[in-house]
Amino acid sequence: MQDKIIQTVGLAKRFGEFEAVGGIDLEVFRGEIFTLLGPNGAGKTTTLRMLMGVLQPTGGTARIDGLDCFREREKVMTRVGYLPEEPIFYDYLRGREIINFVGEMHGLSEADIAAASEPLMERLKLDDALDEYAVNYSRGMKKKLALVCALMHDPALLMLDEPTAGMDPYATREVHELMQQRTERGHTVLFSTHLLDQAEKLCDRAGILFKGKLAAVGQLDELRQNLSEDSSLEEIYFSLTQDGVEDNIPENLSK
Repeated sequence: MQDKIIQTVGLAKRFGEFEAVGGIDLEVFRGEIFTLLGPNGAGKTTTLRMLMGVLQPTGGTARIDGLDCFREREKVMTRVGYLPEEPIFYDYLRGREIINFVGEMHGLSEADIAAASEPLMERLKLDDALDEYAVNYSRGMKKKLALVCALMHDPALLMLDEPTAGMDPYATREVHELMQQRTERGHTVLFSTHLLDQAEKLCDRAGILFKGKLAAVGQLDELRQNLSEDSSLEEIYFSLTQDGVEDNIPENLSK
């Protein structure tokens, strides 16, 4: 039996009358790369924010490593590294100061911060910008800095929201390799994207969100089951994210 690191049961979030996430049941297992796919507005970011304990669910539960994501958020944070889609920093701190601050928040010594961050900064070509103020960073540079911060405490689970948006092709390749290397070490990666080629290349399993509902979840072969055996993830995605999809979701994929 596979060991679950993430489990949601009936997870839901409403903003007034708007249902952003409509009660999803999701399991993510240790050592896998799981991608959350969906068009803009499908509920991907809201789901990740509930898993991070930033948003309180209006229904259901979300657990990481058996811990309630909202009520036990402080403990959850020691196990998770999070890269938001649009990282926000104190503008008038330099990159190096932000890294040191985050490391200290995790209880790391100066030597441990350097040992954890310097190889990542060099790999992501960030080391030359560390003495620059974060306000002057490009979007891609901010994503790189946030990724270094997310990985510094070597988390068991890495959650990435549109991780390569704004990054150049070289940085994108490094991020993909980092994700794969994490799972080779037994860690877990959950990332959201609407870039289907990246998902098909990287993920062990995928979940497709549509209008706040989990339309399908499984390995690529399982998702193909009701289409042709050589269907691409793009074809699967479009078959499930169209009007009337709720009436067409095969029962074996909606669990």
